[in-house]
Amino acid sequence: MDRRSFITSMIAFAGPFAGVACAGERGGARPVSGYGPLKPVADRRDGKVRLHLPEGFAYRSFSAAGDEFGDGTLVPGRHDGMAAFSGPDGSAILIRNHEVNGPVGAFGDKRRAYDRMAGGGTSTLRVSRYGEVLHSAPSLTGTMMNCSGGPMAWRAWVSCEETVNGPDVADDHTGGDNSRLRRKHGYIFEVPVGRAATARPIRSAGRFAHESVAFDPSTGALYMTEDNFSFPSGFYRYLPPKHPVQAGRLLDGGRLQMLAVKGARHADLSAGQRRGASYETVWVDIDDPDPTFTGRPANDVAVQAVGRQGREQGAAIFARLEGAVFHQGVVYFVSTQGGDTAPGDKAPSGFGDGRGQVWAYETWSGRLRIAYESPRSSVLDLPDNVTVSNRGTLVLCEDGDGANYLRGLTTSAELFDFCRLEPIPGDPGAEFAGSTFGPGGHTLYVNVQAEHGRSIAIWGPWERGPF
Repeated sequence: MDRRSFITSMIAFAGPFAGVACAGERGGARPVSGYGPLKPVADRRDGKVRLHLPEGFAYRSFSAAGDEFGDGTLVPGRHDGMAAFSGPDGSAILIRNHEVNGPVGAFGDKRRAYDRMAGGGTSTLRVSRYGEVLHSAPSLTGTMMNCSGGPMAWRAWVSCEETVNGPDVADDHTGGDNSRLRRKHGYIFEVPVGRAATARPIRSAGRFAHESVAFDPSTGALYMTEDNFSFPSGFYRYLPPKHPVQAGRLLDGGRLQMLAVKGARHADLSAGQRRGASYETVWVDIDDPDPTFTGRPANDVAVQAVGRQGREQGAAIFARLEGAVFHQGVVYFVSTQGGDTAPGDKAPSGFGDGRGQVWAYETWSGRLRIAYESPRSSVLDLPDNVTVSNRGTLVLCEDGDGANYLRGLTTSAELFDFCRLEPIPGDPGAEFAGSTFGPGGHTLYVNVQAEHGRSIAIWGPWERGPF
């Protein structure tokens, strides 16, 4: 077993992840086998090796960039966040983001696009348990930088725009010409299962660099993460005017709030955490969730406009919040660059010096706990999207500088390797994204985000390990 398969700390209190110790030299090492060593496995689609998996697991890739949807239009690239819903005859209905930036033109039917010039959005597919595409179509078009989001209890997906681009804001660092855009961006959008989205933004949920959403069915609140690459990020919640399950959809006109640590203004939670760290929290209101910009301010100014309102009231600071998932009263969310730089490791670019944290927010008590903190890049390197298995084990998608893995984090904070991405020639930035278990847990669907991205169905002897 190589060192990447070793736990670097584990200390459990009451309940899954509750009070878990930080990783690194602060805790003792403990070996975890997971599903065993990884080996190259050929894709059932075409025989090419794209993944390294444990013995007994197989996969098929599908709906790659450039393939055709059922209507004959082309699948865009940059596959990102995704959720699976139950479909007929044991199939899964997948709703999948495409994180496309710039005024490159909408895919699919431009008449249904939110902004005819924006190239991001979502696609909806019905697939078998073995990755065979039964139906596919665009479902939300004309949005931009659709990074992650989250599944909703009323059979819908909420897609997040990780940008504030628009004709009222100066160009971002990618070089796109924002003056060519027709609409403001930076919102969340609801995408129902079984029909196309209305393409109406939920403006009261804020205009900022949204990353992901986790829904609490007991209260109707949506918990949202913010991924500001170069600046502090915040953890938010949106309180709709009516419980979405009762309304049958997500309504605009609610209240946006940002998390703060009780008794500690501007708590810097991006830094390394002590063993068993936990915090009492409060929420501060955002008075202007959808700011109007005049004079085309710099993109770096506009992207901080909502978060700055919260920080002025003492909201907590995180480093690049990305994936989030709700499970049994807890929202688990990932701080991609949270923590401290380990000796011998290089600090990542952007805001935050660490290699990743996993946080646990108890919606019923308001307590925030550290669940795991990477001690160094060789153990866990910049976690991104996250999902949860039926057993409560988290699946972490890496977005690291070297080889990228799917890693499992058990409720006892045991970290193990499950899958490694075979390097893609000419595309060193390729990464995993959008992991989600299908109905019954037979299949783990995941995306490879790349210039020519694709989705993948993985199946095998799950009962043999922690998933």
